[in-house]
Amino acid sequence: MTQPLWSEATEQEGSYAASSAHGPSSASGPLTSSTTSSPDPLPPRADVVIVGAGFTGLWTAHYLLAADPSLDVVLLEARHAGFGASGRNGGWVSALWPVGPDTLARRSGRAAAEAMLAELRHTVDEVGRATESAGIDCGFRKGGTLGLARSQAQATRAHAEVAHAQEWGIDTSWLDAGEATERLAADGVLGATYNPHCARVHPRRLVDGLAAEVRRQGARIMEGFRVEAIEPGSALLADGRTIAARHVIRATEGFTPVLAGHRRTVAPVYSLMVATEPLPSGLWDQIGLAQRETFADHRHVIIYGQRTVDDRLAFGGRGAPYHFGSRVSPEFDHDATVFADLRATLRDLLPQIEGVAFTHAWGGPLGIARDWHPSVGHDPATGLGWAGGYVGDGVAASNLAGRTLADLVLGRHTAITDLPWVGHRSRRWEPEPARWVGINAGLRLAHAADREESRTGRPARIGRLLEALTGH
Repeated sequence: MTQPLWSEATEQEGSYAASSAHGPSSASGPLTSSTTSSPDPLPPRADVVIVGAGFTGLWTAHYLLAADPSLDVVLLEARHAGFGASGRNGGWVSALWPVGPDTLARRSGRAAAEAMLAELRHTVDEVGRATESAGIDCGFRKGGTLGLARSQAQATRAHAEVAHAQEWGIDTSWLDAGEATERLAADGVLGATYNPHCARVHPRRLVDGLAAEVRRQGARIMEGFRVEAIEPGSALLADGRTIAARHVIRATEGFTPVLAGHRRTVAPVYSLMVATEPLPSGLWDQIGLAQRETFADHRHVIIYGQRTVDDRLAFGGRGAPYHFGSRVSPEFDHDATVFADLRATLRDLLPQIEGVAFTHAWGGPLGIARDWHPSVGHDPATGLGWAGGYVGDGVAASNLAGRTLADLVLGRHTAITDLPWVGHRSRRWEPEPARWVGINAGLRLAHAADREESRTGRPARIGRLLEALTGH
């Protein structure tokens, strides 16, 4: 098993040397290492307890303490800060949102939908501003994002996306084949969509830097403290201890189903990644990504990639199965078949890398709400707050969640507390086995749709069935 690029790893297996460290250039310990408890004793109470020390929890603590340094903020983390999706993701700080503006407008009105889109664009820049202000060297580079069209079916969807974006002022444009290839010399490109509101980061460096900043601000990050249940006024640990607080925030994303009463709140779906060895400058001259654009294409099964801070290709995608009962386990982080498919897909996209070694492979769960709608909220009567269900778009969304939760906890009515995702309640996922059948059927349909389009060259007829099943 190769080690995760985004964690510090010092082990070798076979020909793959894990040379990355909380960034690809230094080392300390693999993501999957066992976690020791914090040397600090669990305090009996705090002003704010945040369950989960990933991006959502850390940004929330950061903005709370920036507004009121006197607050006693405690983050409880079962493993180590950034252990979940925050330390393992594809590093896209994007204005992408899993729910379309039309859906937002139907629920909350056009003005609210437009405000949401505008704030997402602003959030990309806010992540850059905040990391620069804190001196976090995470490789933030706002080069935009490319969505390649490599078949007529994909081009049809891409043109429809551009037309829809123009209706909403989303700034997505169409690049012809020459313009697209100039940015990324992928094979068989007919064109691409391009949106400027996306930055590349090294997520492990970002989460580690943010954790250090939050500690500097005075928060206590208690690692190795697994929470079993959240109640108004307290968090109950697995060992029976409790910590009391006026405000208790759930920031657990893909690990939410392990909390009592939250088995069906979100579905933990696994996304896996691979990465190459660092590529020489001459090869990058052939490939492109000179502005550090992130990239994907318009197939049904999601893929995503970036040029890393040390000039690797990091590339990921969905494809791993959902596990019965919303189980999460370290063994699910690795799937040899999916890793092989990802390597083959990247070589198909970029034949220039034939012969290049893949040195890292990793994965982890992300959270999906039943209606694919992220949400953030806080009940002033109980003090309970939450954020999540980002469907893989959480690097930027978690920053917006942190700013929003800080305002809500502090009782401040601001423009972002009026956004349409605030207070949204998704219905619960179906009980098993319906949940297992439905989610994995959707994955199979997505693969089948891509195979149909590869065979026919036309948009897949089963695409409409896939949309009906996923509900978006």
